[in-house]
Amino acid sequence: MKYKAKASDQMKGMLERAMEGTEESSVLREPEAAYVVERVRDGLDFAEFHAFREMLGITEERLGGLLGMSRATLHRRKKSGHLDRSESDRLVRYARIFHCVAAFFQSKEAAVKWLISPAIAFNGEAPLDYADTEIGAREVEALIWRIENGVPN
Repeated sequence: MKYKAKASDQMKGMLERAMEGTEESSVLREPEAAYVVERVRDGLDFAEFHAFREMLGITEERLGGLLGMSRATLHRRKKSGHLDRSESDRLVRYARIFHCVAAFFQSKEAAVKWLISPAIAFNGEAPLDYADTEIGAREVEALIWRIENGVPN
């Protein structure tokens, strides 16, 4: 129980901190990582979905689609107040990508603009859409790394 109380403090606003683009906000580092895994397994609160959607400025339906949710499932999740394990995992994946892009651009606004704009590197798809699979997400992160480090494609 002691772990849960400490972890609860760490999880509070986890996605918001990831969206800030600060190094200390990484959702993948200890001690937060263990709690994030636990929360993903239990299912994130729908409030995390809503906060991320607002920050990106996209519709619930679009973010739901990126997370693999049908319109009916989205409605059920809103009602229950929780995402399931796979939806939570995908939301954390998008938060990780956002953190990477925001850190590169040093701006949330620039990160959002880049994520929703079509990119030649992704066959005309927006990075946000291309990252709907883990391999696509890794490609988005790899592109940012290559740009940041001056490595040609």
